Amino acid sequence: MPTKPTFRCNRSALPEGGSRIKHGRQGQINSRQQEQKDVKEEAKRIVIINSEKIKPNSEAFHYFRKNAGGCGKPCIEIGKDKKVAVSESACPVCVNRCKQCPGDAVSVVKLPTNLTANTTHRYGPNSFKLHGLPVPRPGHVVGLLGSNGIGKSTCLGILSGKIKPNFGNLENPPEWSSITNHYRGSDLQNYFQALTEDRMKVAIKPQLETGLVRRFQGRAVGALLKERNERGRMEEYIRELQLEHLLDRNVEELSGGELQRFAIACVLCRDVQVYMFDEASSFLDIKQRLKVTKLIRDLVENSPEKYVIVVEHDIAILDAMSDYVQCLYGSPGAYGVCTRRIRVRNGINQYLAGYFPAENMRFRDHELTLRVTQADLLPEMTEMDNKSKFGAFEYPATTYTRGRRDGNSSGSSPKPFTLHIEAGSLREGECVALMGENGTGKSTYMEMLAGRLEDQAANHPDLTSCGVAYKRQGLHPALRRFPGTVHCLLEKRINASLSDRLFRLLVLKPLKMDQLRDLPVSSLSGGEMQRLAITLCLGKTAQFYLFDEPSAGLDCEQRVVAAKVMKRWVVNHLGKTLLLVEHDFVMASAMADRIVVYEGSPGVSCTARSAVGVVEGFNRFLRSMDVTFRREPPSFRPRVNKKGSRIDKEQRARNEYYSVQDKVEEA
Repeated sequence: MPTKPTFRCNRSALPEGGSRIKHGRQGQINSRQQEQKDVKEEAKRIVIINSEKIKPNSEAFHYFRKNAGGCGKPCIEIGKDKKVAVSESACPVCVNRCKQCPGDAVSVVKLPTNLTANTTHRYGPNSFKLHGLPVPRPGHVVGLLGSNGIGKSTCLGILSGKIKPNFGNLENPPEWSSITNHYRGSDLQNYFQALTEDRMKVAIKPQLETGLVRRFQGRAVGALLKERNERGRMEEYIRELQLEHLLDRNVEELSGGELQRFAIACVLCRDVQVYMFDEASSFLDIKQRLKVTKLIRDLVENSPEKYVIVVEHDIAILDAMSDYVQCLYGSPGAYGVCTRRIRVRNGINQYLAGYFPAENMRFRDHELTLRVTQADLLPEMTEMDNKSKFGAFEYPATTYTRGRRDGNSSGSSPKPFTLHIEAGSLREGECVALMGENGTGKSTYMEMLAGRLEDQAANHPDLTSCGVAYKRQGLHPALRRFPGTVHCLLEKRINASLSDRLFRLLVLKPLKMDQLRDLPVSSLSGGEMQRLAITLCLGKTAQFYLFDEPSAGLDCEQRVVAAKVMKRWVVNHLGKTLLLVEHDFVMASAMADRIVVYEGSPGVSCTARSAVGVVEGFNRFLRSMDVTFRREPPSFRPRVNKKGSRIDKEQRARNEYYSVQDKVEEA
């Protein structure tokens, strides 16, 4: 019988042929495994517990005690100290139970896929964690931009050496030598190495809080400055920051603006390698903010080996102060991510747009713009745009004089302050911004309009007969003393507005009042209290709405949102009159329809001019500040021109201190 021919495959001739099918199947298996891994990473969530809301005998505590160990695993545990802990590897059933916890005591946050690793620091289980760090650069100012609770102060704590990053390892945190090796090959390696070897000193200007005053209680301003006069420039900083009349006063006697200028002077007097300023513009007027910006810029311009890091919520000041910016995004109180270092102009524009092209990261589903457009309005509100504006209240020229104390600790001699008011009118459906330095009488004028001056005369403007809603400067102590929750206070003060669908949609929702609903009023932070005060003012029925520095305590995003909420509700929806005192130029330019400029000698004699148009008013005000601004498309944010730059010279030649020409130019 003939034998069947045999065919042999020469594997050497086909090096891949023999294993092609095997490799193809293995590739499919690896692809499925990678897809399953990606799905698992996408499903990664962290559970953040608010310990203030889970107290023993609270409803949330009883809920967790009932469900602890319900799945047969230690996903939810209650320790001997009666503290609730949720495992990071909790099963989906227990995660859903956490979502249903009463009182909003727990938040379940979904992490992006690239944040399941590379943790820089974590405070504890079910607590905030930070990804990435700012990278300081010698001879340059690096700014940090982000919302409250996103990790900016944590970054300053790590870079100053006060917080040792644990890279998420809570049980065995690394030593400084391991931390330095972790950043080998980057600028942070040399930075941390110099910091740990005591070759680098750090001076921090912290946020203003009661602990700062308590630390220096009973000490005089002049004596504290002399102790820190390491650079021999104390007299210069005292003169530039207008501290001459405060040298004999104790720290606890200073106002907010005076305390801020004193704290900045203390840091500027130090001779260190790293300077950090955390919210240096709070409580300062525009002129003082620009002066502080110049002094901080001088640190790196005169000493190129110095590091300067700033945290600032005033976008215009951050733009003028910084060379580079690093933005932080994430979920406040849950996690924060620090982006790469980029030029300040591009960084602010990308942050407002909600998208970082270099990292291909969309962290916000909408863009932050500084003007109220037709798209921001509801169909029910568009009919208000067709209403003609007419004079609602006219007032004659008048003068008001009030006795003021000299400002020393004895303070017995009165010092009169005179405010001259030019005749003018307030029209319906507009926002009038009051612009001027501190001490020029803006808050006095607001108190006069609200009828709250003790020595108010009959010829002084008074709007009480027409109906006034007034959000005063600072925070009213009565709010802190309220014994109940935020919801109880809202029901007591503005119960009628809570039933209004548009009020809930246009005011409560964007200001995120639902997050504060069950919190005790006495436990609110400064920013939360400010949002509550704005809501209470907007919820009242009135003809005139007065807001005195509503941006204090708010972060950069909240300021843009609050500006649009106030103007959209009062001007566009109600068609009423809004008067605004604001030192944040970005917020003032976003809201103002007309400007009242205050001129004169602060604390002595000043004049409130008649209201004029935005361009004329800003030009008059900025001319007195000796600074020029321009608008930056597409967000229309105002930018400070560098003094002596080409654009600055061109605008001064045209006598145009506030340019509205929407051109993309670099000063």
